Amino acid sequence: MELRQLEYCAAVADEGGFTAAASRVHTTQPNISAQVRSLEKELGAALFDRSGRTVRLTDAGRAALPAARAALAAAEEVSRAVADVRGLVRGNLSVGMIEGCTITPLFAALGEFGAAHPKVGLSLREAPSDALLASVLAGDLDVALAGYGDELPRGIDSLTVVDEPVVAVVPAGIGGAASQVTLDELRKRSLICLPSGAGIRAVFDRAASAQGTPIRPAIEASSPDAILELVCGGLGTGILSESIAAADERVVGLRISDADTHARLGFVWRRGPSPATLRFLGIVREHFDLAGRPGTVANSTAPAP
Repeated sequence: MELRQLEYCAAVADEGGFTAAASRVHTTQPNISAQVRSLEKELGAALFDRSGRTVRLTDAGRAALPAARAALAAAEEVSRAVADVRGLVRGNLSVGMIEGCTITPLFAALGEFGAAHPKVGLSLREAPSDALLASVLAGDLDVALAGYGDELPRGIDSLTVVDEPVVAVVPAGIGGAASQVTLDELRKRSLICLPSGAGIRAVFDRAASAQGTPIRPAIEASSPDAILELVCGGLGTGILSESIAAADERVVGLRISDADTHARLGFVWRRGPSPATLRFLGIVREHFDLAGRPGTVANSTAPAP
């Protein structure tokens, strides 16, 4: 019994005749008839009633057809699996990351992937978080490490690495024992923020807009380090993630009490990822020690999303 014979039988059953079936499977009518007769001989039963103008399944044919279709489907799945492996071996992987990224596990994951799959074309691009998300959604990037808030565009899956509050950053010792601040109080201050497009900035802007009008920062700084220096220089109140503020003893982070300002940093990719993307994500989980638990905080000192 051959898969080709099962394919021919399914075609005859679907088309109601040998000539139409031969056209569908790109062979000749004598060949398809011979192959079906050979299968019938092997099975010891006629699969088709050829007495009428239209070929019909016999009882044996009706019993055999579902199993024949299942065998054909299984064979197609085997072909797809092999094609996926070939695609991984010789495919391409385009990875995006936030500007100024210094996260060691990311580079370790890239190194392991490149060593394990040397024939996969690997490219790396830096950009603001909003540009990375747009590139992933458009298919220009396979996967990216980006900052994001509560919602992602439809069709995007994510693996969260860091999930923490956005805080108002002030010099240590300023403001007494206060541990929090409101959005209305922040509206009265000179704010120092990351540029539009950064994940932390987007989260803060959405929170401010939800409570009234957007808050226009007095200064936009290109990096968290620059914001920390400006805050320490007395030029305003910074807006950063809690872990960044906690890592510098010169400043303190004040929780924003009347807004849910959580920023997330993680890997984003389109649903239905390529074999290369799936393999890279598996390596990422190992290096970030996520162990299949999306949303786990794996690196509390990651840079600003």
